[in-house]
Amino acid sequence: MASKTSDRLVQYNDRILFLILIPFINALNYYLTYNNISFNTHTLLTFLIDTFDGYAAWWGIRSVIIFLDKKIAYETHPIKRILVQVLFTAVMGLLIIILLTEIINRIVKDTPVPASFYQFDIFIFLIWFFVLNGIYIGLHYYYALKKMETLRLEEKKIKTSGFPVSNGRQNLMVPFDTITAFFVDADYSVLVTWEPKKYLLDKSLDKIEQSIPSQFFFRLNRQYIVHRNAVKGFTKIENGKLNVLLLPVFYLPEQIQVSRTKAPEFKTWFQGE
Repeated sequence: MASKTSDRLVQYNDRILFLILIPFINALNYYLTYNNISFNTHTLLTFLIDTFDGYAAWWGIRSVIIFLDKKIAYETHPIKRILVQVLFTAVMGLLIIILLTEIINRIVKDTPVPASFYQFDIFIFLIWFFVLNGIYIGLHYYYALKKMETLRLEEKKIKTSGFPVSNGRQNLMVPFDTITAFFVDADYSVLVTWEPKKYLLDKSLDKIEQSIPSQFFFRLNRQYIVHRNAVKGFTKIENGKLNVLLLPVFYLPEQIQVSRTKAPEFKTWFQGE
């Protein structure tokens, strides 16, 4: 289940973007807030402190978003996810900004934080937090679309490729979607198809397993690797073992036993969990 969750998580390549964007946002914030800006040491120091606060708030918001990616998927609950994200990131961002502002103000000044900070600046921060959420929502769907396109191309490649076999003087490529299983027969590995055709192979099942797409094939035991389309279902038997039920396929038994240790992996593969 953990691997399935990690498969759908988006990897945000956003660090360089926000290292550049946050100082720019801070500068724009100064331009919109102050009528006259004096370029001196005090202004530079204030700008650097505000930029540091911005980085801290961004990192907190980013952490919330990554946490929510693991808990609430866009694909299953998009509106709920967006509303929860906007709320929690706003709270996290404001807490960080307020806490850092109060701490720095106590260190540098003897006077309390100006009331205008809570009356005016807070709302500007909220606007920027909404902007950050918009960027991350856009990034999520952008990366998700790229991932879907990559998977589509890989699936197309798999469907148009296959497993190499020798048949007399012929070297053939048997498409993966026509293969029902690989199994061991005496000293040989065997490939069988729906037609049915049977090919003797010069590779062990271990090597075969490494060269076929795992989303379509599963190694049931030392003797059999089967295609998903050949599997009808399974039944539970004693000690946590499974009997995998197969469709009527030439050269294969009606059912194959799977060990207790391999049973959870098979159920995840078969049920797509």
